[in-house]
Amino acid sequence: MSLTALFFIAMLVAFLAAVPPGLLNMTAAKISLKEGHARGIMFSLGASLIFLFQTLIATVFARYLSKHPDVIDILQQVAFVIFVLITIYFLLIAKKQSKPDTELETKSKRSRFFQGMFLSSINMFPIPFQAYITITIASFGWLTFDKPGISTYVAGAAMGSFTNLYVYIFFFDKIKKTKETSQTNMNYIIGVITGIISIITLISILRKYY
Repeated sequence: MSLTALFFIAMLVAFLAAVPPGLLNMTAAKISLKEGHARGIMFSLGASLIFLFQTLIATVFARYLSKHPDVIDILQQVAFVIFVLITIYFLLIAKKQSKPDTELETKSKRSRFFQGMFLSSINMFPIPFQAYITITIASFGWLTFDKPGISTYVAGAAMGSFTNLYVYIFFFDKIKKTKETSQTNMNYIIGVITGIISIITLISILRKYY
């Protein structure tokens, strides 16, 4: 497969993976609504920069995992526990702790670029996710773990992440008066999505033993 095709595959995967409402894309949208598109884009650039390094780590880690399939089974079980905890948090705890959108105003003078870097850096889930994705792509022969292949995939994934945030910025500008943009609803949606992922992961684990 050509490097150009690999770039667009990585871009598409990263874009689709971030389509569900999450911390980064919702924050980017809120910053854009309250402070303008320029600040939202700066936040997105900072977040995408960290995502680039996370994808690089994941791809290098995937090269190791491809030689140790037993480690993949352990990580899948760990991922199940993490997704269950996230589901509980967003459906129960975060819903009770929802606060009015005043905190964003108190931080409006801070650099949105570095805020994007910070929030992206505390979100470590792209690393195991991208590791699994690269292993899958490599199994099809679409990705080789050499410097050109890794560089192309990482660049495409970073572009996909930024494109997703960019779309969120301008999409939510069109519906800023609707209730769907409330944090409570977003917490519920995220909780449902992670709950579905937890069930799928559990089924995958059980199929290996039964």
